[in-house]
Parts: sequence; C-alpha cells; structure tokens
Amino acid sequence: MAGSLAEQADVIVVGGGLSGLVAATEIADAGKRVIVVDQEGEQSLGGQAFWSFGGLFLVNSPEQRRLGIKDSFELAMQDWLGTAGFDRDEDFWPRQWAEAYVAFAASEKRDWLRAMGHRIFPVVGWAERGGYDAMGHGNSVPRFHVTWGTGPGIVEPFERRAREAAKNGRLIFKFRHRVDALSITNGTVDGVSGAILEPDHVERGKSSSRKIVGEFSLKAQAVIVASGGIGGNHDLVRQNWPKRLGEPPKFMISGVPEHVDGRMIGITETAGARLINRDRMWHYVEGIQNWNPIWPRHGIRILPGPSSMWFDASGTRLPAPLFPGSDTLGQLQYIMSTGYDYSWFILTQSIIKKEFALSGSEQNPDLTGKSWRMTLRRATSKGAPAPVEAFKRHGVDFIVRDKLEDLVAEMNRLAGNDLLRLDEVRMQIEARDREIANPYVKDAQVMNIHNARRYVGDRLIRTASPHRILDPAQGPLIAVKLNILTRKTLGGFETDLDSRVFGEEGSVIPGLYAAGEAAGFGGGGVHGYRSLEGTFLGGCLFSGRNAGRAAAKAAG
Repeated sequence: MAGSLAEQADVIVVGGGLSGLVAATEIADAGKRVIVVDQEGEQSLGGQAFWSFGGLFLVNSPEQRRLGIKDSFELAMQDWLGTAGFDRDEDFWPRQWAEAYVAFAASEKRDWLRAMGHRIFPVVGWAERGGYDAMGHGNSVPRFHVTWGTGPGIVEPFERRAREAAKNGRLIFKFRHRVDALSITNGTVDGVSGAILEPDHVERGKSSSRKIVGEFSLKAQAVIVASGGIGGNHDLVRQNWPKRLGEPPKFMISGVPEHVDGRMIGITETAGARLINRDRMWHYVEGIQNWNPIWPRHGIRILPGPSSMWFDASGTRLPAPLFPGSDTLGQLQYIMSTGYDYSWFILTQSIIKKEFALSGSEQNPDLTGKSWRMTLRRATSKGAPAPVEAFKRHGVDFIVRDKLEDLVAEMNRLAGNDLLRLDEVRMQIEARDREIANPYVKDAQVMNIHNARRYVGDRLIRTASPHRILDPAQGPLIAVKLNILTRKTLGGFETDLDSRVFGEEGSVIPGLYAAGEAAGFGGGGVHGYRSLEGTFLGGCLFSGRNAGRAAAKAAG
C-alpha cells in the first residue's frame, strides 16, 4: 500500500511542524499531492510552534502605528544586519534570505496570515532591546507581535488547511514513520525510507516509543526536509558549541522535547547536503526548571521586563548593557566567562507582578485560550499571573524572603556554595536604589527603565513603577536561579531563495529542499549570530512557504 501511495505523491515533506505544514499546504493548494512524514504521533502535529509564545516579527504594522511606534523596512534592515553580524563567505545566501524576510515582514506577512483567520494581541512587545549604538544589536523599536492564541493560534490555520487537503485527497499524513535515509537516483533525491514505529498516544511533548513494527519506502519528485533542530540533544549542542561563547555548560535544561535531536539533519548531511554555520545557536539564559515537566529536563524561559537586578554566580552585577531583555547571547557569553553556568535575578513582588511572563503556550492560559477577561486580570491582579505564582511557590529555582540576609543565605544554600557575600550584594542594591528616585541618573539600567516606561505598551503591562529593591512595601524579596535553556539552531542547510539545498560541491541537489530550523530558518542561517526575536516562527512561515511553492512548481 505504501508503494501505491508514493507513486501518487509529487512531494514528500519530512516533519509535521510549522514549516512542514506551511510547505505541505502550499503544495496542496497548488493542486499537487503531498505526503507529510513524521516520527511522532498525530497528537504532536505542529511541532515546537505549538509550545511557543506565538511571537511574530512584523515591521510598520497597524498595531505598531496605533501605539505611536515609527518603524520601516530601512530601520528593521539596519537592526537585522547589526544583529546578524554576517562575516563569512557562507553568509551570501543567509543575507539574501534576511533581506527577503524583512521585506516580507514589512509587507504581505500580516495580511497573508490574517486572511487565514490569524489575529494579533494589540500590545506590541519589545524584545532584544540591545543597548549598543544604532548599528549594533537589537530592536530599535517594539516589533514582537504576540499571536492571539499563542503557539496553537499560529499552528491552527495551517493545520486546518492541511486537514482540508487530506479530506480532498491531496495530502496524506504518515505519522509514526521515522525517516532513516533519503533515496537518490541519478543524483536526484526522489524519496525516503525508514521504520514504522508502533502507535503511541503519549501526551504531546512526552517521549514516545521507538519500537519498530515495520518498514516503509516512499517515492516522489521532491523531498522537503523540515525536521527541526538539535535543542533536545544536549550532546550535540555541546559538540557544536562555539568557542566564542566559552566552555559549554555542564548543566542545561531543555526548551524543546527530547525528539528534537538533530537526527534528520545528520541523515540529510550524509546524503550530501551542505550544512553551514553549525556553531551558531540561540540558547536562553533565563531558564527555570519546570516544576510540572512534560518532557525530560523541561525548562521554561522567563520573559523579563527591565527592572530585575541581574547578578552572576559570584554576586557581581552584570555589566551594561546586559540587562534583562537586552542581548541574549551577550549575556550567555558573559555568564560562561565567569566559570559558572548559572546566574541570579533579585527582584521584588512588585516587579514579578508586572514584569514576569513565561514563554510557552501552556504557561499563558489567558492568551492561549483567547480570554480577554483573564488577560485583563493579568494587568489588574494584586499578584503575578497564576503560572508565575505557581513557579514562585513550587519552582526549585525560586526563593522568597522578607530580609536580604535571609535571601542571600538561601541563595548560597541552593547553589551549594558560599560565593555570594551579603555585604557586596547589599552594597550594589543600595547603590542602585539611591539612583531610582531621580529621572536623570547615571545607572544605565535605571535609564533603561525610564526609557521603557516612555513606551505605552511597557508602561501598561510590562514595566513596574520605579522603586527601591529594598523597600519593604514593595516586597517580599525574590531571587531566581537562572539556568541555560537550550532552544534554537541558527545554522542549517544552505539553500537558495527557492529553498533548494546545496551540496558540498556548491551546486543545488536536484529534488532536495529544506525549510524551518533545519535550514537555519532560511539560507543556512538567516539570523547570522543573533536573533531579533519573533523571527523563528516567521522564519518557519517564510521558508516553508518558499519551499512549498518552489517544490510544487518544479513538480510540473
């Protein structure tokens, strides 16, 4: 039966995540037949996008304009290039993708999604704010548009389109089919083969069975690899860890399920595909261990506002401009240079209430459930959002105390050392507190807080009123031990703007395409060294769309 199905397919898509779904629906809409192959079960359709906060990078959107934000393609491109730092011969195609993607984000991206029913939360977030010069890293203006419905809200339009195509016979899902090899005939990739895994209805995100119950072989005119990255494979993360970021962490937690292991990337590379920029990666430094985990080593990222004081393991405040929300990889590089793989936030109840959000659809039931009542409660409640309060009560990385001496003593106990000295921590907090009452200051983080509160979106829901950390009226005091959280692969298979994959000899491999994280979100590394955030889902959308349209056209 598998053979007869294969003969009817024009294209095979490996991976049922967001980029794979986008590619498959574009192929089906073009009137072609497509098979979507995924080693996980149907319950995992949508891949990592389902778990995301649903942030999208848009330029000069109606949401921005309503908030008084002045943005443009030119400003966004300036920010992208200053962030990416393209400096390699291999960056030719990544840079082409960057220019094309920013143009997409500044033009048809929002309308294309909106026509499918996608909607956006009206307050635009300001991620990766940088803090260097105008041509350096960071978003000059807020561009982080949260999907109304978070991750499931961005997956839903494409899952709906895919299921409609399946009903019409243009799309076939092959769940629990693990690809072990690409088939190549006369230099052209024309199919896949592998193992059929036993059915497993384990909860989405949990590790599924790898018991083999059969084999399969499928043929088509083209194959699109949309298999994701390596974030669940810590051995591979450490193997590819760049020297510029110091030694790889001894302890890491995972922002993605265990099956995000890079296996298909290795299989595709073995078939001759050119993998570039494998040392470029995106891991977060504000990771906390999930007190109610779904997958092994399950971690959640804190999405912080600008006010928490950030200390390294020895109790030294991180230097400017490495404040919360400024420069993820700059923070990672600094933290690893200390010889330790963790750091600390110290903050107050007033700060956690206003400024802490947790990345992940499951951690934001108000936005995910599209409940305006719950969302308004987030802004008006006396406490932090319920998921944040749950972590504060149950999370092993959270410490709550009324007095600083008790807080620091417990921080040392949790870390298992005596690195933190109470007098040094107190001196730094008191120095910062002396600055907070004045609108004109020399403390760069306090300047950053004042700047944030000039933006109405931050003032309303993301930045606490400036106050002294040691003011008892703002307490209790809270410390959070922050861990390195694996997340994204920034490098990937080198592709042209049609998502066609290059081989090691420098020419396109006929029949082979790549999209999403496996392609570095386009070209083999559209982000360069760093991300502006909100660009991973968008990279899946754009590269998946390009791959699907090009493969459908090539199928004739």
